[in-house]
Amino acid sequence: MTAQYSVFGVPDIPMIKHGDRLSEVIGRALEAGGLSLQSGDVICLAQKIVSKAEGRMLALSSVKPGPEARELAQATNKDPRMVQLILDESTEVLRHKPNVLIVRHKLGIVGAHAGIDQSNIDHQDEEQALLLPEDPDASAAVLRDELQKNTGVDLGVVITDSHNRPWRMGTIGCAIGCAGIRVLDDQVGGQDIYGRTLHATLINRADAIASAATLVMGETTEKLPVVVIRGLNAEQTLSAEDRASVINRPLEEDLFR
Repeated sequence: MTAQYSVFGVPDIPMIKHGDRLSEVIGRALEAGGLSLQSGDVICLAQKIVSKAEGRMLALSSVKPGPEARELAQATNKDPRMVQLILDESTEVLRHKPNVLIVRHKLGIVGAHAGIDQSNIDHQDEEQALLLPEDPDASAAVLRDELQKNTGVDLGVVITDSHNRPWRMGTIGCAIGCAGIRVLDDQVGGQDIYGRTLHATLINRADAIASAATLVMGETTEKLPVVVIRGLNAEQTLSAEDRASVINRPLEEDLFR
């Protein structure tokens, strides 16, 4: 049997507002498109719609930058209010240069600007910024429970975000929230095809799924923030307990500090 899986976007997801119940939004869109979920499907959502539904939008006019933010803003050519938001959402500033500020988010994620985004949000009334969900794993768990209750099938949920990586150009989709997914697949102690014992093979299935979904979601005007991945081996993919937070490398293993 040929190993294969499919990835398809859920059409006609409306613009999400604070308070929207994403499980109901997804259910209506699937029904309107003549689609249904199957056992073993993985539902991938762009972080942006999760943040919008959870009210993580903030007007920059409400932000009062402090001395550290003003100093960093001058060094990075950034709006001091945005820098203050980045500091508020972070535990540590790691690197900065003009136009770039690399921090460790409170969630443990290392990346640019604490994941705060201003693209694809409405600035008509005043300038806004969108923060990451407070607890993406919890958000994924709630959504999974609701979708499974509504559909009666066993599902996985992945919340994706676009990340840069050290030493590599460009962004890829990464998992910042998971439920029902085997996030890390530890193959240490197993064998390769020649019987050689594996000593350091740790597969990040969650990020691989997120990257596949992002190819369909797009990052600009595609308007496909919900994607279904179907056909993955359920025994390898689904797990009731894993969380995306385990992806963050422990500080004691950081070789670049």
